[in-house]
Amino acid sequence: MYGPHGMSGGSSPARAKVTVPAIRARKRSLPPVGADRPGVSAGPIAMVTAYDFTMARLLDEAGVDVLLVGDSLGMVVQGHANTLAVTVDEICYHGRAVARGARSAHVVGDMPFMSFQVSAHSALENAGKMMKEGAFESVKLEGGAEVAEHVFRIVSAGIPVMGHIGLTPQAVHAMGGFKVQGKREDAAARLVRDAVALEQAGAYAIVLEAIPPDLAAQITSAVEIPTIGIGAGNACDGQVLVCYDLLGMYRDLSPKFAKRFAELGDAVVKATAEYVAEVKSGAFPAPEHTFKANGFRAAEVDDDDLDDAPRAPDRVH
Repeated sequence: MYGPHGMSGGSSPARAKVTVPAIRARKRSLPPVGADRPGVSAGPIAMVTAYDFTMARLLDEAGVDVLLVGDSLGMVVQGHANTLAVTVDEICYHGRAVARGARSAHVVGDMPFMSFQVSAHSALENAGKMMKEGAFESVKLEGGAEVAEHVFRIVSAGIPVMGHIGLTPQAVHAMGGFKVQGKREDAAARLVRDAVALEQAGAYAIVLEAIPPDLAAQITSAVEIPTIGIGAGNACDGQVLVCYDLLGMYRDLSPKFAKRFAELGDAVVKATAEYVAEVKSGAFPAPEHTFKANGFRAAEVDDDDLDDAPRAPDRVH
């Protein structure tokens, strides 16, 4: 439908490929970008979820640093109430599509529920499968000190790992819903320890989700790897949003921390309604949307010409 060359590209200048070392170098506490760190972009990390080629290409063209193939696809793509039903094979399928659309952005894949919790060995196997079959450049998993050994094993195999603490959606039932975490002093201290444990295990960055901004600032200062916030204030080293949230396309849930930079959901409904109306009225397709006529009438087909054509079997009632 799009011709032999696929999508038409934008005119944005080419960017350098965003790598794990480049992401680590975006820690705000590190010295300013200079001759000692050529090619490293300045400023906080901008991460957005993506689940298909077209969205990945558009987000990459917009300058996003990291594309996360999140298990949030269980909600925003598959329509589930949470992320728990997503499988490794599904993440890999979406990962391959996103990787084909990402020219510069780093592509990280979420390890789904029960793909890493059982043992360090199974975590390593599934992380390896995601790298081989999902075309990912790193993986992300939820949890703190309790999964540090798993992170260590995966990193030791040469697979970069991004951590994720605070509100961890795969533990939604244990947490009693999608609630802010770290509000009590003991819970806050535990999150700081979790962040340090992940860093020591070899994680290259940590997502901080739905925690008080002062706690996020404390965690960001406690580790030497970047923190990427979502509902964690602006003291983090970067931010992440679900693409359908920032574009105003997901209507079933409106998190407090998700700013809508557009209302494309309304635009999609309006445009589609206009299409439906024009099809029903006969206004579409118009002459400008129609190819040139042949100018002759095709020869009639005789029934004898169809004697040797394959026929569908009779229906059984």
